[in-house]
Amino acid sequence: MTTKTEVPDGTPPPRAAAGRGRVVSAELAFDVEEPADIALSIAAARGPRVLVERLATTTTGEAPLVEPTELTAPHGGRIHLLHAPRGLLSVSYWAELEQAPAAPAASPGGDTVAHKDISPGLADAGGLTMEQLTYLWPSRYCPSDHVVGFAVAEFGGLPPGRPRVDAIAAWIHHRIGYVPGSSAVHDSAEDTLLTGQGVCRDFAHLGITLCRALLIPARFAAVYAPGLTPMDFHAVFEAWIDGVWRVYDATRKVPRASLVRIATGRDAADAAFADILGGIVTLQSIEVTATTAGDLPVDEHTSGALLS
Repeated sequence: MTTKTEVPDGTPPPRAAAGRGRVVSAELAFDVEEPADIALSIAAARGPRVLVERLATTTTGEAPLVEPTELTAPHGGRIHLLHAPRGLLSVSYWAELEQAPAAPAASPGGDTVAHKDISPGLADAGGLTMEQLTYLWPSRYCPSDHVVGFAVAEFGGLPPGRPRVDAIAAWIHHRIGYVPGSSAVHDSAEDTLLTGQGVCRDFAHLGITLCRALLIPARFAAVYAPGLTPMDFHAVFEAWIDGVWRVYDATRKVPRASLVRIATGRDAADAAFADILGGIVTLQSIEVTATTAGDLPVDEHTSGALLS
C-alpha cells in the first residue's frame, strides 16, 4: 500500500522559468523499522523570496500518512512534524525562489561604519537583547568557554567587531583542512581545533565558538548552496556586527549571495535536517540540489554579506 500526502495543494511543481531565480530540492528516503515521529527541517525559511514550493511524503506502510504539521522556528525557519508507519518513507521537497542579488549585500551604511561588538563594555554597545544573549552562551557543539585563552591570544589584539570576525573566518579557511568524512556527529568545535580538519558544519561551529569566546554573538545557519560540489546541505555562521547578522562561510566553497536559509540556531543540534523524536529509523538515501539561473555571483569572501 502506498499513501501520499502533499503540501500545500498536491499539484506538481511548475518548471522554473528561464532566468527567473533559484531552485532547490531535497529527496530523502528512510527505513522506518518502528513507527516514528520525525521533525524535518528541509523547507526554505519563510520570506518574500520563496515563490512556490511543494512538500510530498510517501510511505509503503499499511497505515496512512497524516499531512505533516508545520511549526514556526526562529528566524523564519519551518519544521514539519511527521508520524511515519513501518515501511519505506520517502520525502520530497522542491522550491523556487527569487534570484540571488548580484553581489553580497553590505550592511546599512556600507563597510565604512564604525566597528563595534558587545565587548569590552556591554553597556557601551547598548546592552544585550535576549536573541543576542542566546547566541553568546556556549552550546553543545560550540564550547566557547573552553577556548577563551586561545581566541584572545590569536585575535584579541585586533580591533573589536568585524576585523576580528573577518580574521577568524580567514584563519579557519587557511588553517583547517576541509576533509569529507573526517568528523563524527558528536564532534565539537574543540575537536575540529585539535585535529585541524572537518567539514562545513565543523567550520561553522569553530567560527561560532571563537566569536562567542570574544563576546561576539554568533549563530549557525543550515542552507541550500547553489554551486556547492559535491552537492549537499551546507552550513555557515552568522556574527552580530554593526547591528546586523553578517554571514561567513569559512570553507569559501560557494558565493554567499546565492545561499538559501533553511534553519538557524545555536549550533547544528538546532538545525538538523531530520530529527528522530521517537521510533527506529535509518536514513537510506539523500539527494540535494540547488541551482541558480545564469552565472553564480562572484564572492571573494572579503566583503560583508547578509543571509536572506
